[in-house]
Amino acid sequence: SRAHSSARPPQRTDERRASPHTMATEQKKEAFRKYLESAGVIDSLTKVLVSLYEEPDKPATAIDFLKANLGGPTPAEYEALEEEKNTLAAELEATKKELAETQAKLEAAEAAAAAAPAEGEEAPAE
Repeated sequence: SRAHSSARPPQRTDERRASPHTMATEQKKEAFRKYLESAGVIDSLTKVLVSLYEEPDKPATAIDFLKANLGGPTPAEYEALEEEKNTLAAELEATKKELAETQAKLEAAEAAAAAAPAEGEEAPAE
C-alpha cells in the first residue's frame, strides 16, 4: 500500500481551475508570442542562436556575437556613427547661421535698392 503524505496528488490538466489572473497572464504571453512571431523576431533570434551554436570558435562575449549578427553596429561602428552625427550637427548649425546672415544681407540690399532712386530717374526736388 502507498504511504500517505501531506502533499496533494498531482492534478490532471483538465481538473485544474485557472484563476482569472492566470488566464489573463497566459493570454498576454500568447499575444506577445504571436506578435514576436509575426514580426519575424523569433525566426531571426533562432537563426542567430543556431549560427552561434554552430560557430567552431565561440566568441568571448556571446552578446557581441548576437548584436553583430542581428545587424547592430559594433561598438567601434557606433562610436564612428556618433562622431559623424556630431560633426553633421555642427555643420548644420554653421550652415543655418550662414543662411541667416546671408538672408539679412539680402534684405538690407533689397531695402537699400528700394530706397535709392532707379537709374535714369532724377531725385525728387525739394
